[in-house]
Amino acid sequence: MSQSTTRMDGRAWGVLFVLCGAIFLEGIDVAMLNVALPAIREDLGLSTGVLSGVVSAYVLGYGGFMLLGGRAADLLGRRRMFLLWLLVFLVFSGLGGFATAGWMLLVARFVTGVAAAFMAPAGLALVTSNFAEGSQRNKALGVYAGTAAGGFSLGLVAGGLLVSAGWRWVFFAPVILAAAILLAAVSLLTDEVRDVPEAQGFDLAGVMSVTAALLLLAYGVVRLEHGGEGLGTTLAVLAAAVVLLGIFVLVERRTANPLIRLGILRSAPLVRTNLAALLFMVSFAGFQFLVTLYLQELRGWTALQTGLAMLVVGIDTILAPTLTPWLVNRFGNVRVLFGGIMSAALAYALFLPVSPDWTYAAMLPSMLLLGLSFSLSYGPLTMAATDGVDEQEHGLAGGLLYTSMQFGMALGISAVTAVSVATVSAQGGEGLGLEALRNGLVVPTTAAVLAALITASGLRRKTATPQVSTSAAARPAA
Repeated sequence: MSQSTTRMDGRAWGVLFVLCGAIFLEGIDVAMLNVALPAIREDLGLSTGVLSGVVSAYVLGYGGFMLLGGRAADLLGRRRMFLLWLLVFLVFSGLGGFATAGWMLLVARFVTGVAAAFMAPAGLALVTSNFAEGSQRNKALGVYAGTAAGGFSLGLVAGGLLVSAGWRWVFFAPVILAAAILLAAVSLLTDEVRDVPEAQGFDLAGVMSVTAALLLLAYGVVRLEHGGEGLGTTLAVLAAAVVLLGIFVLVERRTANPLIRLGILRSAPLVRTNLAALLFMVSFAGFQFLVTLYLQELRGWTALQTGLAMLVVGIDTILAPTLTPWLVNRFGNVRVLFGGIMSAALAYALFLPVSPDWTYAAMLPSMLLLGLSFSLSYGPLTMAATDGVDEQEHGLAGGLLYTSMQFGMALGISAVTAVSVATVSAQGGEGLGLEALRNGLVVPTTAAVLAALITASGLRRKTATPQVSTSAAARPAA
């Protein structure tokens, strides 16, 4: 049940730490694997295609099943979905550590991505349902968002340390953390009893069409990094995804019990939030990917040195739960979010004139601004994701947000890769050069500016978004 008082007691903090632990687990898992890829390739003798597939498999599982995961949390119980898929995450992360061939890693990462797709929106919905709307929920979401963002930045360092002891520890370490979270969650987590009619059916046609559409869309986005190579296939995959999305919309308009109430997409704040989240993650994922290549391939830094260089981004772990809630209460969610995204745009712009012999002092302003950006952006995005949405649809709203973020990460990496490869091809060279890097950096800078413009369109809003009524939530969109 929701905590009714402004002050959080010991049990409330325990619940929050469990939920934060799960989102931290997801972030650190992805970051550690990215650092470990070269060691995995060397040990298992994987081709470049299989190695990129190890990353893409997670994206396919996560992006393809996220909306289903969010709705399943609303219909089947958030606590139940959270615990079940946390267990699946634990098991398949461990299986990845025992992999002796590429196909085993592909399967393990795909199922781990599916588990995260069900676990993440259930976790966010549990935060919103366990903490009262207002300053208490803002504080809880600030801590939650700071932990999520900190998991990724700290994972870069943790991955570098674990790889030195053996790449398999990148898979085994999350198992230990997941087991501890699961044990605590069983006793601490409760779920609100929601009035869901027993006769309500399950929208099987909607599930199949939207899941297939998102799987194809994720695959098409991943293929974009190949540029002109296989462009026909990429366009065919994306076209098939669009057709299936159209079929899904038709199904949802006609079914009595839709998987997704299409009326929720009429909320301007919700659409704006998801577009901003997508572009924000496009910019960060693309920047992080290029900086990693710059430091390791152009500068010859080790994985650990690269992780330490980006560790300062982890200041969001401290600022997000302390500074951000105060700023939101003082200036409003949209203004704080706008400031955070503008900080990101400035960070990327300052990195555009990068040179082969830049000192770390020259890179530090961008890293600090990026840490500030995450501090001011991630929490307000999670707060805005459920703003004005009926509490019975918070799982769905969380699924929409995390779907936008996941596709943003995939699109960011694919876009900067495509631009960099096109530059190298135009120059008739091989390998990443400085000009290709600089051209690639235009992508995150542009994406951040677009995200800021979209967010700025909400600055004129003077009144709070009205809550969607339960009756409206229960009827299909016309």
